[in-house]
Amino acid sequence: MSAITLIGLVAFLTTSALIPQALRAWRTRSTGDLSLPAYLAYVTGIALWLIYGLVLRDPPLIFSNAASLMLGLAILGLKLRHG
Repeated sequence: MSAITLIGLVAFLTTSALIPQALRAWRTRSTGDLSLPAYLAYVTGIALWLIYGLVLRDPPLIFSNAASLMLGLAILGLKLRHG
């Protein structure tokens, strides 16, 4: 594994930053302070990054953006359901 690929994999830390938000939204069912336009933009952007990573066949891009997309969609779903 190249050093640059390793850096990309460690950059997964940015994705892990969504975990506390997702867990809190799940537990409390409270998403009133979350911006719907921001999460729509976020999920759209992450989906595009995932497509980009798939086209390039870049494992760090695919892995991190697939995980980010799942977490972002979970938060967005909670936002749409619970306001």
